[in-house]
Amino acid sequence: MSKDIRIKKGLDIKLVGEAEQVTTELQLGSVFAVKPDDFHGVIPKILAKEGTEVKAGEALFYSKSDERILFPSPVSGKVTEIVRGARRKVLAIKITADAQQEYKDFGKKDVDAMSGEEVKNHLFASGCWPFVKQRPYDVVANPNQAPKAIFVSAYASAPLAADYDYALKGKEAELQAALTALTKLTAGKVHVSVAKNSTLSPFKDVKGVELHKVSGPHPVGNVSTQIAQIDPINKGEVVWVVTPQDLVVIGELLLTGKFNVTRTIALAGSKFNKPQYVTAKAGAQIADVVKGNLDANNARVISGNVLSGLEVKEDGFLGYYDNLITAIPEGDDYELFGWNKPVFNKISTSRALTFSWLNPKKKYDLDTNTNGEHRAFVVTGSYEEIFPLDIYPMQLLKACMYKDLDEMEGLGAYEIAPEDFALTEFICVSKQPHQKIIREGLDLMREELG
Repeated sequence: MSKDIRIKKGLDIKLVGEAEQVTTELQLGSVFAVKPDDFHGVIPKILAKEGTEVKAGEALFYSKSDERILFPSPVSGKVTEIVRGARRKVLAIKITADAQQEYKDFGKKDVDAMSGEEVKNHLFASGCWPFVKQRPYDVVANPNQAPKAIFVSAYASAPLAADYDYALKGKEAELQAALTALTKLTAGKVHVSVAKNSTLSPFKDVKGVELHKVSGPHPVGNVSTQIAQIDPINKGEVVWVVTPQDLVVIGELLLTGKFNVTRTIALAGSKFNKPQYVTAKAGAQIADVVKGNLDANNARVISGNVLSGLEVKEDGFLGYYDNLITAIPEGDDYELFGWNKPVFNKISTSRALTFSWLNPKKKYDLDTNTNGEHRAFVVTGSYEEIFPLDIYPMQLLKACMYKDLDEMEGLGAYEIAPEDFALTEFICVSKQPHQKIIREGLDLMREELG
């Protein structure tokens, strides 16, 4: 039975520069890259050496922990560079794209006739398995552990996030094929969550899944929030998570036999001359995607949203899972005694000095300035006011810092991902790196507890 989800705790950060619902078809860029760091916890074993010619969908490397998990090239072309860092760690595999793209043919499939094992093997062979992530630990799913349920959040509530209703318009057949395939991978249910007021959702008529309607402030779009409301995770249980844009890739693979990671990407933020949508492949070079549209003067470009995305330079590359590039002003301006006067152009949950609460619909042009320096945790009780999960956020952060595994388990670390602490990091008066703390805690749990 479907369940409506409504939360009251949270915080909507309204920024100027929302992407206009206009899509520009970009020309294929010249250089693409796949970065192993996009797949947290994966140790890559290289298959395609420098100079190798590859087709779109051919494997570049596989996971050392499970050689069935392949990571494919987003384009056809030549592997021109394997970028390495300290201790020869692989940072990126760069591919110079062919002018005319060739796709490896994985064959069309009748998903209704496939068994769960056949679906799983097809996702392995085609390199689509990395699109399936798991909780606990927020990593690429372990195929040897059956999930009790699979979750898809088709509503993005983060600041300036891409509108899935627009970005996935016309992809109903691909979404249905992918969701049908996912139903064969679990004995439980496949849960899909859409915005309550959405009338144009491409998911509204999908079959074989539990459809939920969500409403409330961010982070209602975070899948952890939805899991906690629908089917919470207990010790020893696993759930799998797939994003809507990755469902389209899986669906197109099943329907056409091609591995095609072309996505509708939102360009958002006040530093874009024309915030809009563009088409680009995963791993595209940022300069190719933002060409002619970015005001690069004193700008920070982020692959992902402003709360949990990663800073990238123009010669960097779009994250493998991202469908948003954000550009906002760099916060390198400081004012003397700025703390002792009323502030009207910033957002805060406190009513002490800022007045954002007087105009809740106002959009802000925020920069990256943290307005303070790193210090020890200050206990204010503000985290709990905007944290919707049934978890004590301050205590869990501290347990991660002093590496108490039992306490981390007891405080609900199995249920969360770093992005769930992006809001508490945003309002933190101590300027502590919450997401980094949580990631290190989850890595420790995974290493020690498996």
